[in-house]
Amino acid sequence: MDSPTSSKSWSIYGRKEITTKYEIHEKIGSGAYSDVYRAQRRSDGYPFALKEIHDYQSAFREIEALQTLKNCPNVVILHEYFWREDEDAVLVLEYLKTDLYSLIREAKKNWKDGISPGEIKRWMIQILHGVDACHRNSIVHRDLKPSNLLISDDGVLKLADFGQARILLEPGFVASADELQHNEQNATAASQSYTHQHSEFVSNDLSEQACGTEQQGIKTKELVERKAKTAATDDTDNDSNIPDGDNSCLATYTMSEVEDDPFKGCHTYETDEGGENWYGPLTSCVGTRWFRAPELLYGSTNYGVEIDLWSLGCIFAELFSLEPLFPGVSDIDQLARIFNVLGKLTEETFPGCSNLPDYKIISFCKIEKPAGIESCLPNRSPNEILIVQKLLCLDPAGRATAMELLQDKYLTEDPLPVPVPELRVPSTICDSDEDSPGDRFDFWETGSDSDFDEYGGVNVTKTGNGFSIRFD
Repeated sequence: MDSPTSSKSWSIYGRKEITTKYEIHEKIGSGAYSDVYRAQRRSDGYPFALKEIHDYQSAFREIEALQTLKNCPNVVILHEYFWREDEDAVLVLEYLKTDLYSLIREAKKNWKDGISPGEIKRWMIQILHGVDACHRNSIVHRDLKPSNLLISDDGVLKLADFGQARILLEPGFVASADELQHNEQNATAASQSYTHQHSEFVSNDLSEQACGTEQQGIKTKELVERKAKTAATDDTDNDSNIPDGDNSCLATYTMSEVEDDPFKGCHTYETDEGGENWYGPLTSCVGTRWFRAPELLYGSTNYGVEIDLWSLGCIFAELFSLEPLFPGVSDIDQLARIFNVLGKLTEETFPGCSNLPDYKIISFCKIEKPAGIESCLPNRSPNEILIVQKLLCLDPAGRATAMELLQDKYLTEDPLPVPVPELRVPSTICDSDEDSPGDRFDFWETGSDSDFDEYGGVNVTKTGNGFSIRFD
């Protein structure tokens, strides 16, 4: 095991409240804002993943979401977390060795007939149960992709990485001040006890939640306020578009893009206008490009759970074809790939799309004959194609909900979903390889997002509000 250093990323080794309870082994994953370690509980040798989060906003979001979803069997379990005012939050999570991305890669390389229809249906059902639990609790995940769908040794699939998650009052709306106060009152009532091993340290042991017991506590308001005030005076750019990189997905949990302060308006401090907070205005800069809904690519900040449903459609298509559906290399390329298959975004296909922030800035020529989803899923049955089409609808209002899809006849017809114990599961995480360059990256470059050299016909026209770009 590597020895601790003074680097903040290694500070977990010097935190006695953690090391006295857990034996920390090697780092198994690293992202822009987190590091993940394999660990064992000293009392019984049970394995865990310790996720050290270097940004308090994402830590708060992940803790809140996982506590809200603690009784869902298809959401990863948060057993405990540690949070000190002058240290990073450390989440103690169940250790899962592989994910859906690895399963798809394994099936493509080594399974002669790919993933069987019965297996696909069982994976779909588990994903839908996890997403439905999120949406019924007004949580939008905002970064659904195969590498964030973890799989246990016995075939149970679980949603993970809630660092970008948001709680909505309802689709398209955010919580009001009354809702916020109500949530805070409920949180206070739910807090049964606090374990203070340090005057500024909060340890919340949720290890019994897998057995259905009540959580032992939540973060203290005072700690959150101190964290928020510290961030308010921090010059660090928390909205920098830094990709997690390939290694970020090698662990049980990853960290994704962190937006502006989620506590703006929540407690006692204020920041400049234009940021995003846990309950307040949303941002379009979320998710991984290949799974990002078209309204986000056009800059929408007025969205709801429908963006998760689009991501599901991309994931389901990948289960069928074993290839990413829309592997765009830039946001412009991403839109072009979507439109070539589904047609352009117009008032006919998406009423109100002309009001999207970037709709009048970027436009494409008319596509006479879109290829259609069926062209991307050759040799698949009409019902298999239909379930993807129900999710990949340009109009967000037309996308089928997770609950509706759980009742879809496709999932109950022959061949029936296989039992969970019969699912084939890869033994380890699968690394990206040469024939799939970068397909596990978040693709949030710090520079220009579009390579105009790829497009021969580009017309830039000055307008009253700036300029318009048209791609031929």
